[in-house]
Amino acid sequence: MSKRVLITGGSSGLGRALAERYAATGARVLIADCNRPGQLPAGAVSFIHLDVRMHEDWQRALRWCENHWGGLDILVNNAGVTAAGRIEQLQSDDWDWILGINLKGVAQGCQTFVPLFKRQGSGHIVNVASSAGLLNTPGTPSDNASKAAVISLSESIRQELAPFGIHTTVICPGPIRTHLRAELHSPDPGMAELVDRAIQDTPHSAEQAAGQIVDAVDKGRFLVITHPEDRRALCLKRLFPRVADAQAARRWRRTTTKLKTHGLQEQEEATA
Repeated sequence: MSKRVLITGGSSGLGRALAERYAATGARVLIADCNRPGQLPAGAVSFIHLDVRMHEDWQRALRWCENHWGGLDILVNNAGVTAAGRIEQLQSDDWDWILGINLKGVAQGCQTFVPLFKRQGSGHIVNVASSAGLLNTPGTPSDNASKAAVISLSESIRQELAPFGIHTTVICPGPIRTHLRAELHSPDPGMAELVDRAIQDTPHSAEQAAGQIVDAVDKGRFLVITHPEDRRALCLKRLFPRVADAQAARRWRRTTTKLKTHGLQEQEEATA
């Protein structure tokens, strides 16, 4: 039988690329998203409306998988948002927004489908975090914290669920050319501009990352860091923390210089 795959946030970006990749392998795919794609990918692909913050939506997705497929093989908790803003700029609502989607949305997905996986005696949970949760670049503390929490959650359930035949993979991509800019949340225009530039300037595509992810899940790998430069940075951080700290400090000094310039430009535009 072909694999049964549910992908949250599958209407666009990395989720869309994953849906296309899995469908091309002959898998049956359910895209679960707040927004219906303009056109479903070719293959055995279906759609269901799902807001990862809503318990009722998760229960409806569970019933769909049970009624149409008789179960599920792979749950991909891909839906996520990004945020930028220095710590003093962030308000309580900013934290609630990103943690509600990036962390609690993933947790609800796991909570909903683990009982089914336990009854089946099989299943694979794929949680999409970010290299931001490993490298913790200054200027995006809420984004970093939400992604680091997903990595921690994944490590916790990996051992907890393994005795039941349930596998866990956590994905840590770096910047990818996706639609995330449209959903970038920031009370800090300067940081938003820099994060947007990083997304637009990256050479990495969602299709490339999707290929790596599908291959890694097939091989049962736990931690997947898609970008070579992020793997090198993490290695440096672990083996030579002082060198990594010095490099991070230099990058942040350059960033603050850019932010000051941005602030002056805003002042000039406001008084013009």
